[in-house]
Amino acid sequence: MKTSTLLACALLLAGTGLAGAQSAPTRAEQMACRSDAQKLCASFIGQPQPMNACLKDNKAKLSNDCRKVVEARGG
Repeated sequence: MKTSTLLACALLLAGTGLAGAQSAPTRAEQMACRSDAQKLCASFIGQPQPMNACLKDNKAKLSNDCRKVVEARGG
């Protein structure tokens, strides 16, 4: 997977819009949402807030693991 997708997931989960100031995402959290971010929200890679909104808007389409991450972080 592209480094930019992994970076987008890291920014997504870093608390920029999901649940305020949270700890940095774990590697497992990044991996859980990597394919969903690329598949559903590729046009928002590198844009944390739009990416967050996209994943929230597509929560029903997310993999179970990614959905759990998004919900746990306030999405």
